[in-house]
Parts: sequence; structure tokens; C-alpha cells
Amino acid sequence: MNGVVVEAADLARRYAQGASASAPAYQRVKDLVTEQIMSGRWREGDALPSESRFVEALGLSRMTVNRALRELAAQGLIRRVMGVGSFVALHKGSSALVEVHNIADEVRGRGHRYHAQVLFVREEAAEQETGERFGLGERASVFHSQVVHFEDEVAIQLEDRYVHPDFAPGYLEQDFTRRTPFTFLSEVAPLGKGEHVVEAVLPSSDECGILGVAPSEPCLLIQRRTWSGDALVSIARLLHPGSRYRLKGTFDSR
Repeated sequence: MNGVVVEAADLARRYAQGASASAPAYQRVKDLVTEQIMSGRWREGDALPSESRFVEALGLSRMTVNRALRELAAQGLIRRVMGVGSFVALHKGSSALVEVHNIADEVRGRGHRYHAQVLFVREEAAEQETGERFGLGERASVFHSQVVHFEDEVAIQLEDRYVHPDFAPGYLEQDFTRRTPFTFLSEVAPLGKGEHVVEAVLPSSDECGILGVAPSEPCLLIQRRTWSGDALVSIARLLHPGSRYRLKGTFDSR
């Protein structure tokens, strides 16, 4: 983690120039910190100036500064570690639980940069269970790809996908750094039905290396099957580091 390097005079100047001059002091501290984060001056994971530094630079009581930081932490903008300090909260992306979306669109929709790394795209003999799911004969050929999806420079998903070759001609020739497998499959075999199975797992040693996580970090695993008409087209295993991703769903009982 990086520490925010800021002079006391600069903190005082930004505090004095804040747009909320008539607001209570604790609110002005909140506005100051929020503006630094939203502008990108203070980035995810950065350590904030200490409470003592805020007190000294702004001429405020420790109680006022403490209230501002407590409320920012409650809002999820910063996180506080007892005995260590306060840090800009890490962004945690989210994906719809009951819908199927393009991960590139989700990342860009949050205002972040998306890119992908293709580990491989190949044709291979299907394992028995995979072949049976697709309704193919023993050792029949399937398409298999592994792609790592990134939000800014952080890996947020390892996609391990099997595809029925009859419904995705040209799959092996695609450049999945330019468009995702989801986008290509949506064009050649429009989605008719999808299934999600979600569980918490620990990553394998290979997955730790690919995603840059510790062996002890819980991950969200989505096992997704998608159909076009009545035909099963794709079986995907989507692995997300738990500290970087979440799933959400909206339900209406009306």
C-alpha cells in the first residue's frame, strides 16, 4: 500500500477552498477527503494522513476529525485498521446474480478500463462428463478457452470455458483480447436460457498465480451453462477473487 504524500499547508488550503464553507467542520473534512479520492489524487489502497496530521494541518479537534473518518468508513469510502490507520477503500466490482452480462461492459460501465489476457484457445477431446453434458459421443472434440479478465490492472475473473463446436464456428479464430467469448457466442448462438451455480472455493496453486491471490483467499465460483434454443452451447467456470468481486440480485415480489 502507498501512503498519501501531502503537505500540511496543502491540506489546509484544500480545506479552506472547499465548496461547503458554511457546513460543520466534520462535514468539510469529509468533503475534502471525498474530493481527493474522487479526483484520483488519493487512490485505492492509499494510506490517508493520520488523524494527528489532519488535526495539526486543519486546526481542528481530534473528535471532529475522528467523526469525519468514522462516517467515511461507514459509507464504504475508506477503511480503518485499528492501530494502523485509514486507507482508501478498495473498489469491489459487482455482477448481476440472476442475469448473464458481458464482463467487459460491466467494467466499462463502472468507468474503469477493461482488458483481457488469453491463456489458450484450442480444440481438444472432451472429458466424459463434459461430452455427456453436450450430448456428444465419447472423446468428441470440443472448443476450450481460458481468458483472464482485468479491471484496470487487477485480475477480477478467470474464465475457463467449453463450447459445443457445432454452434460456434470460427471460435478458434477469434481474438478474445478484442471481444469476449460471451460477445462472440451471443452473435453466433443467441442466448435462450442460462443457469448459474454459485459457491465459495479456495483457489488452486495455478489459479493463485493467474489471479495474483493468496492460497487462503476465498473466491466466488460461478458455474454457468448457456443454451441457444434447446441446445447447450457453453459450459463456463468463472472464478472471482472474493476481495475484488461480489454478486448482487434484485427481486420484486409484485
